[in-house]
Amino acid sequence: MKNCSKAILILILLGLNRSLPAQVDAFKPDFNKPQVINGMTLIWNDEFNIKGKPDSSVWRYENGFVRNNELQWYQSENASCKGGVLIIEGRREKIKNPGFVSGSSNWKQNREFAEYTSASIQTHGNKQWQYGRFEIRARIDTLMGAWPAIWTLGIKGQWPSNGEIDIMEFYRINNVPTILANIAWGIGERFKAKWDSEKTPLSNFTKKDPAWVKKFHVCRMDWDEDSIKLFIDDVIINTTSLSETVNPDGFNPFKQPHYLLLNLALGANGGDPAGTKFPIRYEIDYVRVYQKK
Repeated sequence: MKNCSKAILILILLGLNRSLPAQVDAFKPDFNKPQVINGMTLIWNDEFNIKGKPDSSVWRYENGFVRNNELQWYQSENASCKGGVLIIEGRREKIKNPGFVSGSSNWKQNREFAEYTSASIQTHGNKQWQYGRFEIRARIDTLMGAWPAIWTLGIKGQWPSNGEIDIMEFYRINNVPTILANIAWGIGERFKAKWDSEKTPLSNFTKKDPAWVKKFHVCRMDWDEDSIKLFIDDVIINTTSLSETVNPDGFNPFKQPHYLLLNLALGANGGDPAGTKFPIRYEIDYVRVYQKK
């Protein structure tokens, strides 16, 4: 009977170990199989364990000058997979703006050249999800000028009435390097948002771990019909109740599917990159999406 009990205990422990995360070197990509999470199913993931361009059946590119009066010209050439990670690279290089209009007041048209390039990829039109656990393991560059982000947008409506979730973004606030976790929705006025934002100075992380910026970190969102919770390395950063996120017309943009964006912006909130040594590298190890069984 004793031997039988021992055997049962060993089997139980083996079963538990299958659901525990393997030890991972925080300085390197994680090549382990995705963690099994009790009560949840892995419905989609991209481990970026290929060489070349990210999967074109999932990811599409933004092109040119896109938003926020940023400095970079977005192009597909700045995104590639190598060594188990997606690399989005910010470069100092001069690109002619084909939409240049001399004397235009439109910021997208009044620059004859872009002085910087980068990449922004998204799953819009290919993959979208409503609710679940989203895990994105990434290593961000915190050099002056960098504005890396992991975020989602709702598939219906104009921004911000479609809803925005910033699972993680990094930029400078009053010249203080800061990690942000934000939720935004509409207030009934075009292009103006209601924000639920948590801003954590980067120094809060680096005081505890001086090597923090050299490591990969898991940025996570737990999203259900009641709330959105945002984490970094299992530490909760922001919680938003979906009872609060209703647009004036009664539509709740977080009760619809969202698509995912990964991008490295330059300038604007990121600060002036004129004195920065390029390239700037933003590395994404994996994206994993779980939903309740």
